[in-house]
Amino acid sequence: MPLRVLTQPDRPQSVNESALHDALARYWGYREFRPLQRAAIEANLDGRDSVVVLPTGGGKSLCFQMPALVRPNDGLGLVVSPLVSLMKDQVDGLVASGVAAAALNSSLTPAERREVYADLDAGRCRLLYVTPERLVGEGGEAFRARLHGWGVRFVAVDEAHCISQWGHEFRPEFRRLGRLRNEFPELSIHAFTATATRQVRDDIVTQLALRDPEVLVGSFDRPNLVYRVLARTGLKDQIRRVLERHQGEAGIIYCVSRKEVEKLASWLDGLGHHALPYHAGLPDEMRRRHQEAFLEERADVMVATVAFGMGIDRSNIRYVIHAGSPRSVEHYQQESGRAGRDGLEAECVLLYSGGDFAKWRQMLEQSGELSENARRLLRDMERYAAGTRCRHRVLLEYFGQTDERPACNACDWCLKELERVDDAVTLAQKILSTVVRVGQSWGVGHVIDVLRGRTTDQVTTRRHQELSTFGLLADVPIAELRGYVDQLTEQQLLLRTDGPYPVLQLTDDGAAALKGLATIELYRQPRPVPGQRKRKPTGDPAAWDGVDQDLFDALRQCRIEVSRARGVPPYVVFHDNTLRDLARRRPTTLPELLEVYGIGARKAEDLGPIFLEVIRDYRGEPDTEMAEEDQSNRPDPEA
Repeated sequence: MPLRVLTQPDRPQSVNESALHDALARYWGYREFRPLQRAAIEANLDGRDSVVVLPTGGGKSLCFQMPALVRPNDGLGLVVSPLVSLMKDQVDGLVASGVAAAALNSSLTPAERREVYADLDAGRCRLLYVTPERLVGEGGEAFRARLHGWGVRFVAVDEAHCISQWGHEFRPEFRRLGRLRNEFPELSIHAFTATATRQVRDDIVTQLALRDPEVLVGSFDRPNLVYRVLARTGLKDQIRRVLERHQGEAGIIYCVSRKEVEKLASWLDGLGHHALPYHAGLPDEMRRRHQEAFLEERADVMVATVAFGMGIDRSNIRYVIHAGSPRSVEHYQQESGRAGRDGLEAECVLLYSGGDFAKWRQMLEQSGELSENARRLLRDMERYAAGTRCRHRVLLEYFGQTDERPACNACDWCLKELERVDDAVTLAQKILSTVVRVGQSWGVGHVIDVLRGRTTDQVTTRRHQELSTFGLLADVPIAELRGYVDQLTEQQLLLRTDGPYPVLQLTDDGAAALKGLATIELYRQPRPVPGQRKRKPTGDPAAWDGVDQDLFDALRQCRIEVSRARGVPPYVVFHDNTLRDLARRRPTTLPELLEVYGIGARKAEDLGPIFLEVIRDYRGEPDTEMAEEDQSNRPDPEA
């Protein structure tokens, strides 16, 4: 079934425009919808199935939250979410904005569970979050039977890429959600994700049995993210240089193994960074504490495996470092996309080695997961890492989109941090010739040893020191040579075989290049990145214009105090964008507060007096408005 991919709504408006904008202002404090949000909301209100793909930070949660609030006949919106922590954060945020929302999951006490069921039975709940296991797992049949009495109007499946076997985070329990179509044919079903190729979108439609769905795909480009790819040489030194550019700022460092997570977290902690480890081998309670410390801004560096990150909504993450290559472009796009959600400049650094991909193949083979699709995903990621083109353009093309800009000015390639190699053809021929002369039966390390003139046991045992290419590139650093091999592999002149001991072989194009029948370009490792970076975003140069930085810092401290008192992450109180607008406008009355980005009526009433007091204190103005009120009625930060 062909899918219609829209970038703008193409059908008549079916909902009163003022009702949507009133809800947007009242509950979220926004004045305008982001791209495709309105089309997604209208598809839901029209009762039409949909697939919505919006990048991280694109506002997809609002697309399934608002329809539950503006429906004229009330009813319940059912949201299927894969993570308990993600549910809690979203429900906390909704309740703080005045929305009757709840979650049913394993973290609730029996008393809390009974209270949620009572609210549902009485029709007091507008949004209910559940895991796929509760809905279609053991005991799911009895739970689904109760949905009819609760007046469910639609089902929203968040992180829907988990449904697809072609995706990067396939979860079998998500596949069983397809039975909802037969049991609830009258409901519309809506799939939401931040990352999905055309193949994954098609599979989502099939598995959920969506009927003529509205398919809305936003731009995957994140212009405020600066992408850099470096061959991994001295890992700790490379990480240290990134952290020096982001002193006192928040970041995530992703590692492939738990052991590396522990080692790096301990090392960083010893350097004075408050770094915490996070991986599946830690006790649940410790993982929860570490995640909360990071979200509540009590820790600024999280060293983690891919077990960390889904649903993380800390907006001021300024860098994401991958200490090794992830297993797919989808993983990389989603994990790196956790940086810069506030629209300000952030840095995404991939530190990789060609050996990363061999290790991934070996691990996947041992676990029985090395399917042809997994091999394809690895090859695509390897091409990204070794590529010598605009990083933004490569990512966009991977997801089927185009970039019309001549340069993004936000990656190592477009910032001209790569140096073109003179006489690249001769250099490439020396490498290709060595691969042939060692019988096309040795890996990268051995080929490099021969080229650099190293008399290792393996070299001398095979008498490879007698080859004509021995020592021809003795003055080229190992990391640089590895980079050239990766580029020749990406250009399909060399082939790296699969298996636990991958070897290098020439392709037909490589054989032609060895005869001088090809044009070859090679590039050296990036030059050192300047130590000082600009604070303003590449995506929105005006983000800090007019912002009083000292007041912003005072408001952030107030937010931390309120969030800790109420036991919620800081972003549930206010996002950084809201604090910036507060520090720009400096309101002193509640009506002025309602003009601030991200402050709706409920938050203005609940939190306004607390933050207005900070602004008045900063400005040295008396609290005349509040002095006239009964002090006993003033909000308590812990309320």
